[in-house]
Amino acid sequence: MSEFKVKFRGVRGSFPVANKNFFRFGGNTSCVEVNAGGHIIILDAGTGIVGVGDDLMERHIASSVEPADRKPIYASVLLSHIHQDHLLGLTFFKPLHSPSAKIKIFGMGTADCNLRDNLEELVFGKSFPLDLGDIACKLEINDLDEDFAILMKPGKAPELVKLSEVKQGKNDVLITFYKSYVHPQDGVVIYKISYQGKSLVYATDKECYFGGDKKFSSFAKDCDLLIHDAQYTTEDYLSPYSPKQGFGHSTYDMAVEVMKQARAKRLVFFHYDPGYDDTRLARIKEHYASDNKNIYMSYEGLEIDI
Repeated sequence: MSEFKVKFRGVRGSFPVANKNFFRFGGNTSCVEVNAGGHIIILDAGTGIVGVGDDLMERHIASSVEPADRKPIYASVLLSHIHQDHLLGLTFFKPLHSPSAKIKIFGMGTADCNLRDNLEELVFGKSFPLDLGDIACKLEINDLDEDFAILMKPGKAPELVKLSEVKQGKNDVLITFYKSYVHPQDGVVIYKISYQGKSLVYATDKECYFGGDKKFSSFAKDCDLLIHDAQYTTEDYLSPYSPKQGFGHSTYDMAVEVMKQARAKRLVFFHYDPGYDDTRLARIKEHYASDNKNIYMSYEGLEIDI
């Protein structure tokens, strides 16, 4: 399969919103579904992941009348970090509770705790009826190391391989990453997914530096699609009454500057402030995207072929 497609499932930051004034762009928190060469890759597990799980289960059930003959679900979840808006939907991701599903979760733990223990403490056990060990699917949780990459070969489960030893075949999916420390408290993982000569970069919860982030621009150089945090307008970011500097999020202007420095072919604004309703986002779209066909406002259900 040569498909490389992105579907936005949750585009909101901080917390989900359910209000008639947010229907156009959506109120679910961060989640992007990627299909690359038949591999299902889910970027973050905000409330948007619930819809991904519903669709995967529906296809699973439809694959055969007999439960034993149904096609298993394989999916990889890549976590940018463990703040609540990026984890809120994880326990309600239905494949986690299906014995026929094989789910791999990748991400970075904190300085004093690995990813599995962090997830067990934050989203299972005390805050959910099931402990992490009670999950029905075949679950594997992997701590990432910047000296490694994730390699997905056709028909095989993803594996961590040393970055210095990576040999990407024509039909292999390669995921590289690094940890940026511009987001409090423990930073955020930036991901690049490469497949058949094209690449997608996912950079949520990332605040830019004055003059741009040279390391990031190099990492994202010439990517085909850049999904970039754009939580605030410049006016809100620099507000004398409630400034947002240091909150770990970018402005729309910052995202455009990154697009230019990285020479990204297309840019998608992502991780909207939960206070920005459809009217305000429509005005932002008019300003930034109406005259540039390569800049998009993300919204729930948006699909892009890479």
